[in-house]
Amino acid sequence: MRGKITADFIARFGGQPLIFRSPGRINILGEHTDYNDGFVLPAAIDKCIYVAISKRADGKVNLYATDFNEGFTTDTGNIRPASLQWPNYILGVVDQLQKHGHTIGGFNLLIDGDIPIGAGLSSSAAVECVVIYALNEIFALGLSRMQMAPLAQKAEHVFAGVNCGIMDQFASLFGKKDHAIKLDCRSMEYEYVPVKHEGYKIILFNSNVKHNLASSEYNTRRSQCESGIAMIKQFHPSVKKLRDVTMNMLHDHVEPVDGLIYKRCRYVVEENERVLGACEDLKKGDIKALGSKMYETHRGLRFDYEVSCKEIDFLVDYTRSNEDVAGARMVGGGFGGCTINFIKDHAVEKLTAGISRDYKKETGLRLTAYEVSLEDGTGPCMTVL
Repeated sequence: MRGKITADFIARFGGQPLIFRSPGRINILGEHTDYNDGFVLPAAIDKCIYVAISKRADGKVNLYATDFNEGFTTDTGNIRPASLQWPNYILGVVDQLQKHGHTIGGFNLLIDGDIPIGAGLSSSAAVECVVIYALNEIFALGLSRMQMAPLAQKAEHVFAGVNCGIMDQFASLFGKKDHAIKLDCRSMEYEYVPVKHEGYKIILFNSNVKHNLASSEYNTRRSQCESGIAMIKQFHPSVKKLRDVTMNMLHDHVEPVDGLIYKRCRYVVEENERVLGACEDLKKGDIKALGSKMYETHRGLRFDYEVSCKEIDFLVDYTRSNEDVAGARMVGGGFGGCTINFIKDHAVEKLTAGISRDYKKETGLRLTAYEVSLEDGTGPCMTVL
């Protein structure tokens, strides 16, 4: 990718660019817990967004996205949301840096990558993280990764309109090869947890659907969680987020009032406990115990949080009775995208062929499979691909 993106940049803008990369992420457990101040267990993967970038002597900002074969031009004194969606993930970062007192000069930037868009692997966060890292480098802003993460998150809130938690940006910036990250989304304390899955491969099955409910329903779920907190605070004023809530509190103060809000909150409270248990499973190398929790998580996402869809449910259900699959679940915000699966090495080829065939029969859609490995986070792209 370095060779290709360099050649594309020179052909379009001239001059020799610097190249940076930022990975997508999987989330082993901890979906929709981050904006509830809970625990998450993400990992960076070997699929990335790449940018080639160079400084300009003027204030112009020239952007080009090879995936869309589109360019966009503005200047540093006129950073505002664009009518096109893809530039907003870049412009939103510039906007946040400017609002926090950093001087950003003009630049040329070309963006490319191999993260499947709409697959629940956080391609948008990877864009934000690689852009803020690149701007930090070329303009010598002196930001740490811990400072970059919330700025990249805020860029998505303001310019892309998705009120995401911190997990995706944190995982992209802080990833470590062969490790997941146990992140406390309240304190921002984190711990690297080794992911030893000898005998198993991590396989993503991309449903190749992305229902348009995803963004609006994501924001609705956040609001529903806040409604549950409001009910509980009347009796427990110290409670700030669902992180602070117990099942007894839900039974006493939410379930009798609103059954739907109760289900939403129950999923989050139970998921936090699963994340903590999953970390212990990984430290013991117990992939089967981890897999059991993955199935429990998917059940919660399907029936309590209601962010799954029939295509994803088909893929998860297909693996349940297969002894070669330790666990599977939806990954990402919901309503499409991928499932993550821990599958025994020897069974991957046969299972992939069978599930692809039957998924096509059931839905009329093509299934795409990816084997992923866990890799380091955002940084310079050193290798020629």
